[in-house]
Amino acid sequence: MLFKTFSAAVYGIDAYVVEVEVDVGSAKMGDFTVVGLPDASVKESRERIKAALKNCGFDFPAPQGVTVNLAPADIRKEGSALDLPMALGILGCQGTFFGKTLEQFICLGELSLDGTVRPVRGSLSAALAARERGMRNLLVPEANAREAAVVEGIDVYAVRSLPQAVDLINAPESFAPVRVDARQMLAAAAQYPVDLRDVRGQLAAKRALEVACAGGHNILFIGPPGAGKTMLAKRIPTILPPMTLEEAIETTRIHSVAGLLEDSRGLVGTRPFRAPHHTISDAGLIGGGAVPRPGEVSLAHHGVLFLDELPEFDRNVLEVLRQPLEDGTVTISRAALSVTFPARFMLAAAMNPCPCGFFGDPMRECHCTPAMIQRYVSKISGPLLDRMDIHIEVPAVKFRELRGGESAEPSLAVRERVLRARAAQLERFRGEARVFANAQMPVRLIRKHCQISPEGERLLENAVTRLGLSARAHDRILKVARTIADLDGAAQIQPHHLSEAVQYRSLDRSYWA
Repeated sequence: MLFKTFSAAVYGIDAYVVEVEVDVGSAKMGDFTVVGLPDASVKESRERIKAALKNCGFDFPAPQGVTVNLAPADIRKEGSALDLPMALGILGCQGTFFGKTLEQFICLGELSLDGTVRPVRGSLSAALAARERGMRNLLVPEANAREAAVVEGIDVYAVRSLPQAVDLINAPESFAPVRVDARQMLAAAAQYPVDLRDVRGQLAAKRALEVACAGGHNILFIGPPGAGKTMLAKRIPTILPPMTLEEAIETTRIHSVAGLLEDSRGLVGTRPFRAPHHTISDAGLIGGGAVPRPGEVSLAHHGVLFLDELPEFDRNVLEVLRQPLEDGTVTISRAALSVTFPARFMLAAAMNPCPCGFFGDPMRECHCTPAMIQRYVSKISGPLLDRMDIHIEVPAVKFRELRGGESAEPSLAVRERVLRARAAQLERFRGEARVFANAQMPVRLIRKHCQISPEGERLLENAVTRLGLSARAHDRILKVARTIADLDGAAQIQPHHLSEAVQYRSLDRSYWA
């Protein structure tokens, strides 16, 4: 007998519907065959399904043999989410569903040996695929229900065990679908445990941080150990604009596919902050694997990627950042498939000025030779350094500032100024595809929106000539100056805006002179 159920499999961060065709009696006696390019985890489902059916009081049709086909058969299937639909297909062949069909059900779930349904990856992507396919009902593990219920237009049912899934299919009217208010979930999740007021002193660095967040610019902190570079970086998400629902859903999809979504959250409501260790591989940073999975740059999508101790990263690892920094996407190609992951993030990095960390420190002596400093700095390529819009020195905090009684400015106050600047940019780029902040301006828009006066032209010419800046650095200066003008509410870039922007580029040429 043939019975068909439906499930979903993840491809990149998207999902596609999988038809699970179960035929009892077509295989040799005792055989349980799974075809349709299953990977090892799917093949192992045979043993889980046999034990789950037995321990839940159902019969496994061992004498007849079972054949399962996963269509489309030309795409490799991975993961354990197909356990539940395969088990339901076997039960359907035995008449368990009283003539009912599962044409409007997409089922996901890993089965334990006692029939418990365990959580799986990619439930949100599966819910979106179900809605696109026009299928109304989605059966997911209880731990994944809130995540999937964010998608409007489908009924999401949470199941805890295989018998409960059977009862739900036979009498769906006896079960209530899971309902959530996505916007309320987003508001409840948008809470940060840190605040910019925790950082004492460092007024120049805080100003640079505000400019970077207002325009979406990449930023590099240079300073001795203990100056507060990491502390500043961790507070970047608190002054960035709050996530929109669309951004939250896209970010949640990536974290769900990567298996990093907390069961209780259901939705990522805060901007991601990813800080990989400097021993990370290039595949760990941009993604990879036989079946490509998102890397740190994609997990930081709509958030911040922080690279501490920047010169300690392998050079080949840093060089792979060029494509996501320019395009906002990462494309991973294999012999049989090519996957594109979103990777639009703000890059923040920190480094010491020399191997010992105390070059230029008035209180502590640097023991590094010029050759040692040169080797240390040369680990960062010129093209990558050019892509850092803002370079800011973070000196050691003085005792008076550290112990001062005055309260620093909170993140909320800085965020309000950032939001006003971002609102001006959204109005400026209305109608432009994929451009939402000054940092994303292509050359065409730089020429249109970054006009400067003759005095500004002379100032910029002197800066480019004396510092030996590249054409890319020239464009970055104009973008940063445009952001500084937006923070001031100015329609035209003034010379003092350009002067401040040039100061944020001087470190890469003159700091070690």
